[in-house]
Amino acid sequence: MKKTIISLIFFLFSTLLYAQKQLSKTEQSVQQTVVKLFEALSNRDSVSLKNYCTADITLYEYGQAWNIDTLIMKAVTLNQAADFKRINTFDFINTTTDKTTAWATYRLLSAITRDGKQSTVQWLETVVLAKEKKQWKVKHLHSTLIKRS
Repeated sequence: MKKTIISLIFFLFSTLLYAQKQLSKTEQSVQQTVVKLFEALSNRDSVSLKNYCTADITLYEYGQAWNIDTLIMKAVTLNQAADFKRINTFDFINTTTDKTTAWATYRLLSAITRDGKQSTVQWLETVVLAKEKKQWKVKHLHSTLIKRS
């Protein structure tokens, strides 16, 4: 009897630990905007990149405040390696929305190949998005470097 009760308690706790909140369509849309922003960054596509950002986006990277022009210069214009490849993996921690504003926090792991060298970079990031013409756009992005290898 004691083994049965212990097994039942273990089963209940293990299912609670693995239960994940089902995302709403709005939360999914917010997360998809973040993923698409980084796909544009990986593809060095400045036109698509601008499409996922507000015109007045601010990015807080490496202790600096950037705008969209800074991001494009550093990630697209100066990034001319012929073998460049970046694969992003997201682990969303929290996504919150209201009618016109959304917030998301996530871990980002990027596997990067450039000039024959491979590296991985891990960040913890928070984004604030604004809804413009029924589309979510990144307005602020704060990035904290966790590990580079």
